[in-house]
Amino acid sequence: MEKILIKNGRVVDPANYIDGKKDILIEDGKIKKVADFIVEDEDTNVIDADEKVVMPGFIDLHVHLREPGFEYKETIETGSKAAARGGVTSICPMPNTKPVIDSPESVKDLLKRAECSPVHILPIGACTIGQEGKELADIEGMKDAGIVALSEDGKSVMDSALFRKSLKEAARLDLPMFSHCEDKALVEGGVMNKGQKAEELGLPGITNSVEDVIVARDIIMSKEAGNRLHLCHCSTADSVVLVEMAKKQGLPVSAEVCPHHFTMSDDEITEDNGRFKMNPPLRNREDVDALKEGLKTGIMEVISTDHAPHGKEEKDQSMLKAPFGIVGLETSFALGYTELVDKGVLTLSQLVEKMSVNPAKVLGIDKGNLAPGKAADIVIADITKEYKIDSSKFVSKGKNTPFDGKKVKGRVITTIVDGKIVYKY
Repeated sequence: MEKILIKNGRVVDPANYIDGKKDILIEDGKIKKVADFIVEDEDTNVIDADEKVVMPGFIDLHVHLREPGFEYKETIETGSKAAARGGVTSICPMPNTKPVIDSPESVKDLLKRAECSPVHILPIGACTIGQEGKELADIEGMKDAGIVALSEDGKSVMDSALFRKSLKEAARLDLPMFSHCEDKALVEGGVMNKGQKAEELGLPGITNSVEDVIVARDIIMSKEAGNRLHLCHCSTADSVVLVEMAKKQGLPVSAEVCPHHFTMSDDEITEDNGRFKMNPPLRNREDVDALKEGLKTGIMEVISTDHAPHGKEEKDQSMLKAPFGIVGLETSFALGYTELVDKGVLTLSQLVEKMSVNPAKVLGIDKGNLAPGKAADIVIADITKEYKIDSSKFVSKGKNTPFDGKKVKGRVITTIVDGKIVYKY
């Protein structure tokens, strides 16, 4: 493998308390040296990162790659290349494919398919067979095959007794449970947040209790089972309150917020169009402010995308007919930097913690760290120049985003995975 020397960049590495100008030398896929000045050799590929930031590669705990079964929406190849374009060096695909990732064989098949991926693929297995909520999946077999977590994402396991069994099995095997918190019985056909905007558009609404009831249930049940719990795509103010309560009790509970939920509120929905339809929905301004405060105080530890691509025809229609979902792999850092760092909610180091360091901690993997000897998963970005998000240039097959044309800062310039350049702007 070629030697790479990243020079003159502002290295932001919260795990090692570094935020300053450094050089980084990469050899044999690993970080060899980090110093104020490193002399370049003739056989070294030098990357001049002057006026750029150099960070540990981002880890996205919540991604839908759609393969197998829905390749017209996304493939592992297109989704992983979209991740590389967004500076994401490790992604966790959710199991709601067709067939569902619910057995050792399906995990092995996914990893075989993922050999085309330029980034690390860390699979998540389903709690129940077929995600039907009736019978526990072979969780131990899936762990042996390579899953890093469990989730019924796309739905909740509504049978509490069965969910308790999955939590206990997760605890026994030391697998975190990723909870999609949605009480299906309370949705009642809703397609966006229940409130004034929904009334104006004449659309059925989704109340906050749809999420909050299951957040509370899953925290209580995980406390009893003794497992690690990670709450996916939190969108309400009371989710933040409940997570804070759990943390005060010393429970191993973590929570993620998606860029769309801290960037937009439902009052910014301009029309009845599927690009604004996501699950959970865009909430009201009070919820958005609470999520930002939760990120600022560290109650909400992780930023993930819930990248959910769909076909153009599926999304370009009324929210009554369109599927839920928004893409995010190629915009997550830019939205995070623009909405949180540029506006003074977080420091850049805190943003990197939530996109690199903390996701690694949730999974218990040795990433999110630029110390010598660590894998060279690195992202270089330009935070100085403003640009417009252009969904027509997305590598992902999915173009379903309400952020098309939005002005942002934080363009990813180079992505390196295991010492290999996998994306260059």
